[in-house]
Amino acid sequence: MANMNIDRETLRELADEGNETALDRLADLADTAGDLGELSELLDEGSMHAGFLLTRRAAAIGDLRELQRISDAGYDEAGKVLDRLLKAPADEHRH
Repeated sequence: MANMNIDRETLRELADEGNETALDRLADLADTAGDLGELSELLDEGSMHAGFLLTRRAAAIGDLRELQRISDAGYDEAGKVLDRLLKAPADEHRH
């Protein structure tokens, strides 16, 4: 199969029509660009992949409030990560 360079506009149109793979590709592009605003918007649109990417970023820096927000937006795994961080012994948080 050829490596197609699909433009963002086409991906957006497909995502708007309910194509979850296109939504996931948009999330990957936003993650690569470091565009957390777009990732958050994609999560609000129902992209669980965007939720995964945001959760990974928030967990890496220990951003508990962001994990709660992601969980509230519908990505349940963020709540599990948040619980794990909250239950960890205090000395595991120190570097």
